[in-house]
Amino acid sequence: MHTPRTRPTAVDRAPSAAPAASLALGGPRRGHLEGFLARRGQRQSGVAHAARTQRRAADVEGVIPQLARAVREVEAAAQRGPLRPSARTKFQVVALLLREERARVKADPTSSEAKRAEELKRLDGVATILAKTAARDTSLIILLGDDATISDAAEDLKREMLRAAGFEPAPEPVPAVEEVVATARPERGVVPQSVISRHLANPFLAPDFSAVTRQAPRTHRLATWELLGPLFRSFELGGGSSCMDLPEPASLAAPGGLELMHHQGQVVAAAADGHRTFLLADEPGLGKTAQALLAAQAADAYPLLVVVPNVVKTNWAREAALWTPSHPATVIHGNGETIDGFADIVIVNYEVLDRHVGWLGSFGFRGMIVDEAHLIKNKRSQRSQHVVQLSEKVRSRAARPLLMALTGTPLINDIEDFKAIWQFLGWIDDKKPRAALMEALEETGLTPAENGFYAGARAAVIDQGIVRRRKIDVAADIPARRIADLPVELDDDAGRSIRAAEQELAARLVRRYEMALAARGETEPVEGIDHDLVRRIAISEREDTSSETDDNVFRLMRRIGQAKAGLAADYAAQLANSVGKVVFFAKHIDVMDLAEATFAERGLKYVSIRGDQTARVRQANIDAFMNDPEVAIAVCSLTAAGVGINLQAASNLVLAELSWTDAEQTQAIDRVHRIGQSEPVTAWRIIAAQTIDSRIAQLIDSKAGLAARALDGSDEDVSSSVDVQLEALIALLTDALTA
Repeated sequence: MHTPRTRPTAVDRAPSAAPAASLALGGPRRGHLEGFLARRGQRQSGVAHAARTQRRAADVEGVIPQLARAVREVEAAAQRGPLRPSARTKFQVVALLLREERARVKADPTSSEAKRAEELKRLDGVATILAKTAARDTSLIILLGDDATISDAAEDLKREMLRAAGFEPAPEPVPAVEEVVATARPERGVVPQSVISRHLANPFLAPDFSAVTRQAPRTHRLATWELLGPLFRSFELGGGSSCMDLPEPASLAAPGGLELMHHQGQVVAAAADGHRTFLLADEPGLGKTAQALLAAQAADAYPLLVVVPNVVKTNWAREAALWTPSHPATVIHGNGETIDGFADIVIVNYEVLDRHVGWLGSFGFRGMIVDEAHLIKNKRSQRSQHVVQLSEKVRSRAARPLLMALTGTPLINDIEDFKAIWQFLGWIDDKKPRAALMEALEETGLTPAENGFYAGARAAVIDQGIVRRRKIDVAADIPARRIADLPVELDDDAGRSIRAAEQELAARLVRRYEMALAARGETEPVEGIDHDLVRRIAISEREDTSSETDDNVFRLMRRIGQAKAGLAADYAAQLANSVGKVVFFAKHIDVMDLAEATFAERGLKYVSIRGDQTARVRQANIDAFMNDPEVAIAVCSLTAAGVGINLQAASNLVLAELSWTDAEQTQAIDRVHRIGQSEPVTAWRIIAAQTIDSRIAQLIDSKAGLAARALDGSDEDVSSSVDVQLEALIALLTDALTA
């Protein structure tokens, strides 16, 4: 809890006696000394005055204005799209300070009733904006729980905001950790006691240099070329499927009487043959978890580190017990007090990686698996930096560690989404290919100036360990899937209001366009549409968060989702009554709430899978949906339930709200369309007719070709970096200008 700063006392403000004392000094240096002391007194006086001014400003500022500013910044960021880690941290800090400030205001005996009521009213306003932001991005709700992890960045920001508000935060506690492992972690990190015990049991863990061989120096024709751009470009150009040559498996038998599919056995066989880096990019639903666990066993890559999203770490522990029962697994929760430091498999989620990265780096792992590896595509994000840092540590201690990146959707927006994954795998560093890939590129005998280089470069990267198989090719027994758009008419007051807001948004874009043309001062009229200017206007609109009206594109899509909610829930209820179990996906919590109320009214039993649930509750709900014939519907968050869970008891799902990416939509569908599914899968996508919703659906579908072109050899002509929000605004303005 914070304590208010105090103003300087009279003693603090008393003038220094040093200049007066200097008058008694004699000798030839007296004038220089007096001048020095006088200047020092002036500087000290100026510093003291500045400090008093800053304190007075801070006292006037207070906590509430700080919270109001911060929450508006978070709200604006949420309107632009998915929140970055820094904005999520700010959201959590605002919630923490809001809770503390509310308690302080209520307990303040010096405050009048009127002042207390006014402050509580202002705090309620901040809380309302927090709630709206969490409703926009339901993954934020988990940050509001009492057991939510508070990162180092959050602690630092909290202290910074308190100081800016005129309060002195409580001193930061210093953890008492045994000196023997003090160097194995960054400042403020944690080291679980069981890890200390393991270290003490074997304090002389040495790097493994057994497989290191000296290579003769080579001349590098490509040393002066910029190669990363051409490497990414080689995948953008397509050119066949992206899968390394894989050996035939000697056996498909697995522990406990289980049996692998042929495509799974191939990866395990490759690991057994000595291959050690894999970008396992099989389409979702083809059993990547089992392949990774058994590949680690085949490579004897223990101890093994597995980095996963929070929502699937319990499932990974269950899968490890199923596929590799002779290698115990432990899961890191919070500060890791409950982990088994002697386990062979250590499972940690991205959200707590920051506090454990220190001891994990010196643990002596011989293998590392990163699940849903597309989550590290942002090189600036903390989790991406931690993952790459850990892979460097693993490679520094083990000569040939097993490194596996698992993702069914490796490309979200751009070909360069590959970059962080390739760096994790050790194929490239931040600027150039590493030795193995560089040698393969040298062997092509070509340079980026020659057309044949791109096909050879693509093959060289694939041979490093890209594995991509499609369901249609390797799992023909999995039934087909299709996406069926179901247009609905919004003919009530909400629908009319949405169409009016869309028209106002288009009109504002046109006004901006015309003002920009007028500002050029050109005398000749412009013929046709200046498409470059249209794009600049769209970018400006997307980044402008100053408008508080409902004609912002993000608020517009939010309102469309709310307006469709009842119709989508009705349709899901009809499906449940006619064809059996149904999965209902939505982005926002209020849409999920309305759907659940509808199902309750219809007498349909449902379960909910949300981001604010504990892993145990989430798994219990999944098990109920899969095994209880009375449970008809699973109401799922797109962000919380879109990865790592199996819901193939249903063959129909309803997408009540559109995502901003095809990858998110695909991940949701593949919770149902995966190994174990026995019926054709249909995803019913609810589209609001005569609104921007239909345009968004078209843009999402256009993005679906990116991964197909880069990894599956498709000749479909698609842009490599389509930004759906931007393209939607461009289309809206272009249509308005041509109307």
